[in-house]
Amino acid sequence: MPSQTTPVGIDLGTTFSVVAYLDPTGRPCTIPNAEGDLITPSVVLFDGSSTVVGKEAVKAASMEPDRIAAFAKRDMGSMFYSKKVGGENLPPEVIQSLILEKLKRDAELKLGPIQKAVVTVPAFFNEPRRKATQDAAQLAGLQILDIINEPTAAAIAFGHQIGFLDAKGRARDKETILVYDLGGGTFDVTLMEIEGTDFTAIATGGDVYLGGIDWDRRLADYICEKFKEKHHGFDPRNDAAGLHKVLKEAEDTKRALSAREQLTISFEHVGQGLRLPITRTQFEEMTADLLERTRFTIRSVLTEAKKEWKDVTRLLLVGGSSRMPMVQKILEEESGKKVDRSLSPDEAVAHGAALYAGLVLSKENATTTTASKPAMRVRNVSSHDLGVLSKDPATGRPVNSVIIPRNSVLPITKGKRFRTSRAGQKDIAINIIEGGDSAGRNATPIGRCLIQDLPPDLPAKTTVEVLFTYKENGMLKVEARLPELQRKAVLAIERASGLNEEKLKEWDQRLNADRGKS
Repeated sequence: MPSQTTPVGIDLGTTFSVVAYLDPTGRPCTIPNAEGDLITPSVVLFDGSSTVVGKEAVKAASMEPDRIAAFAKRDMGSMFYSKKVGGENLPPEVIQSLILEKLKRDAELKLGPIQKAVVTVPAFFNEPRRKATQDAAQLAGLQILDIINEPTAAAIAFGHQIGFLDAKGRARDKETILVYDLGGGTFDVTLMEIEGTDFTAIATGGDVYLGGIDWDRRLADYICEKFKEKHHGFDPRNDAAGLHKVLKEAEDTKRALSAREQLTISFEHVGQGLRLPITRTQFEEMTADLLERTRFTIRSVLTEAKKEWKDVTRLLLVGGSSRMPMVQKILEEESGKKVDRSLSPDEAVAHGAALYAGLVLSKENATTTTASKPAMRVRNVSSHDLGVLSKDPATGRPVNSVIIPRNSVLPITKGKRFRTSRAGQKDIAINIIEGGDSAGRNATPIGRCLIQDLPPDLPAKTTVEVLFTYKENGMLKVEARLPELQRKAVLAIERASGLNEEKLKEWDQRLNADRGKS
């Protein structure tokens, strides 16, 4: 049995989750769950004071839809999950923590006690979503070694397993890989350079509201419209059980059309039936706009990286939804290159996370078996502009003062100077935002920092220096300086979303109490 210090890599997916570890030879291996499956559905059934996660929760979904939580990853960074579960508003972190706890518990059947993990997130996750993921891991009893982007993890797995690295773990030639990651609920594109043992992301883009579930919903709508035509306007989507049933039928049909050119859908609800022929071409036509959104993102990433397709040496597909033939077709049409499907779309991200976990642990403990190997260096980029919402002193209008531009290589520390607006200010509020236009419209509020107890005679236009330190995992530290007063402070962020420390403790106590009852 591996050492109790064995770290794991976890792909916490929207629809399915996977956990992996490094065996004694340093090879990443997927750990089957308690049911014997390599992937675990990211679905939670709240059954009174107990919870069920995975396959059994999926089975119960059609009978108890009001007690089911699925696709919670899409709501990370929000105050609450998108619907009430069992009549209660739940933070998405709590739902995700229960999935992580299931993965941890099942992995411990093979590895023994687990404390440490690398958890992956979409490259386009913003800072609040990353912080929420960290909080979910804490609630699950996991110590986060690091958070790593999913496309980066896939590139690491690819580099270490597929064979363009030499015996010492170095790239024989410089590689520029475009990773296309279409999962169940999110989409990412990352352009990454691999040279020697250095893995460097140079640009990233994506959509946290685009994934396989959107293809399912488009097909479900088609089935329901045909059902309504046949059965006098009766719509299966009008009740939770019917909606779940038609989405499951749509998912099965989508998977079948990846292997077959056509089939006949047989759908039944409350005693009414429908047989509906459908072809792969029809499915591709009704979802063409979804696929076009991924093409637009790819072009944007290449433009921002100042690269052309001739600069890309490999085109790597990961994510379960990348299995759809339409994905390969559009990518090969767009790039003029053959796509690389050599990795398992389901397992690659967890494998890369496990490899990265081994790297992190080897740095912490020089006696580990990986310490003698060449140290892999992984550098990510910021996925969004990060700045301060300030006021134009001339017009009084809001201004998005970007401090760290998107696609900056991490880690990075950058600052900007501001001035107080009036004499005698008692405090200074620093409103931190991510993304948005030049006026801060459509930006995501990260939170605010407050500098208090300023001298009563503070003159107007006093200099305030704001320093952002953005870590490799996308977590933020804010520091403010008033050089004229020789004052400096590391500021706690009052977050605009997610769980604060008090709520985190409350949920930790509640979950522990529920575990004691089960």
